[in-house]
Amino acid sequence: MLIKEGIIAAPGIAIARALIYEKADVKVSADHYEDSDAEIKKFKQALDKSQSQLEEIRLKTVSELGKEEAAIFEAHEMILQDPEFVESVRAEIADNKVGAAYAVQIVTDRLVILFEQMNDPYFSARAADVKDVGNRVRNNILGIVRADLSKLKEDVIIIADDLAPSDTALMDKRKVRGFATNIGSRTSHTAIMARSLEIPAVLGLSDIDQKVNTGEMIILDGLNGRVTVNPDRYQIKEAEEDQRKYQAHLKELERLKDLEAITLDGHQVELVGNIGEPADIQGVLKNGGTGIGLYRTEFLYMNSDTMPGEDKQMAAYRSVLEAFPDGPVIIRTMDIGGDKKLPYLPLDDELNPFLGLRAIRLCFKEIKLLKTQLRAILRASVYGNAYIMFPMISNVDEVRQAKKILAACMAELDALQIAYRKDVKVGVMIEIPSAAITADIIAKEVDFFSIGTNDLCQYTIAVDRMNQAVSYLYDPFNPAILRLVKQVIQASENQPGLFTGMCGEMAGDPLATLLLLGLGLHEFSMSALSIPQVKKIIRNVRYQDAKKIAAEALTLETGVAVMAHVLESMKKLKIEI
Repeated sequence: MLIKEGIIAAPGIAIARALIYEKADVKVSADHYEDSDAEIKKFKQALDKSQSQLEEIRLKTVSELGKEEAAIFEAHEMILQDPEFVESVRAEIADNKVGAAYAVQIVTDRLVILFEQMNDPYFSARAADVKDVGNRVRNNILGIVRADLSKLKEDVIIIADDLAPSDTALMDKRKVRGFATNIGSRTSHTAIMARSLEIPAVLGLSDIDQKVNTGEMIILDGLNGRVTVNPDRYQIKEAEEDQRKYQAHLKELERLKDLEAITLDGHQVELVGNIGEPADIQGVLKNGGTGIGLYRTEFLYMNSDTMPGEDKQMAAYRSVLEAFPDGPVIIRTMDIGGDKKLPYLPLDDELNPFLGLRAIRLCFKEIKLLKTQLRAILRASVYGNAYIMFPMISNVDEVRQAKKILAACMAELDALQIAYRKDVKVGVMIEIPSAAITADIIAKEVDFFSIGTNDLCQYTIAVDRMNQAVSYLYDPFNPAILRLVKQVIQASENQPGLFTGMCGEMAGDPLATLLLLGLGLHEFSMSALSIPQVKKIIRNVRYQDAKKIAAEALTLETGVAVMAHVLESMKKLKIEI
């Protein structure tokens, strides 16, 4: 028997036999080819074949899962058509006289490294998409056929080094009970697809494909991030009981969808969703979110070959606003720069991009880009309840400068007699300690705060959350973080009409719900799947009890002590997650 611990990618428990999913480790050589035209022709044919394959996968995914999940393969098709990818391969063939397969491999590797170096977990996870598309084109050039996971004869748990989105899309969903991989993160498309398919998944298991043989019995525990190989009958019986409990838990959560997030003693908060693109709306609606607490607009820029114009942006914002006519829909201005670069917006390399030219700082340098986006948001505001949020704010002067630019955009629309909501609310991300500490000053200039705990933790504790060597220091339960959160909430409560939300990962963490509720957080914004669980906790506690729990937590000296206090409090209140 072997037990391996990994990252929870999708919840649930699966019991089945292992299937090792192997792909050939293709090696291509840098052989010399004089006939570059012939190699470019091979490349073009492979592109066309790859396009047809992806279109087939996309249509299959639409029919089985819906348009939201199929959007992944639209993104893959866009990579195939990306001039940076296509022209780079052609140039590699023509300039260096190499074969088409080698040129594709070189360009793919180059782009994968570029994405992997991005410190934002969402964008670094996109490296898997580029790699998947590049490998597909290369394999089509070489005539290599991938293993077929669509024709499985028995229930299995897929074991692999990694799974590309196209792998998960083509799986026989009736036979695949779960999957476990050596690598991956909660923000990778592997994890996203697993949650969409509601297939339990545990990632980041290091060498699971080397520790398991096809046919061996597996218990995959997606609730605790654990894989058990060759369990005994008692462990299997226990896992089966856990399965039954989890299914009952899901049925209970389904009943909460249309209920309010209100405590036993009548205190109500808002539960809203984080999205990256309009396709994410359905997940928020399905799970009972009442609006959008964070619309990451940078994906409009990252998924485009050219700077998206005002009309294109306006259409995207309108589609989200119309889905939530009563809102709120909080649209964050683009968080681009530093580690998130655009091919059509040249920026200098920086030694420390997290502290460099990014987000609002870049917008102040490229005011034309910011004004285009603000006009698009304003024009779309007539279709719903739009809120504008500026990221990476460090002081009140930046808030005033951003508002001055917004006022200029309003004047431009007035001059053109273009309608927009005059009362659109303006807020800021609180993700820099200086902004949190001076929240009382900034509160006089805005309508709301949204706390970005991911960066707030990183900046406050001085820890790179992507660096495994120091990641143990990254702790949202650290007393310093709790005190800053409380300070921001207090500043908003002292200013009439102001509210504080939170859009970092902490907002969707069930272990943090009682603390944040007790600290007085007004709005919780999170990934769609987290909404029902957080709502359940809120509906099963008295606000007065949550306030006492939070007050006690603020007196504790370490994050470990805070966590122990929360767990003990949940136990006393008989709140299970």
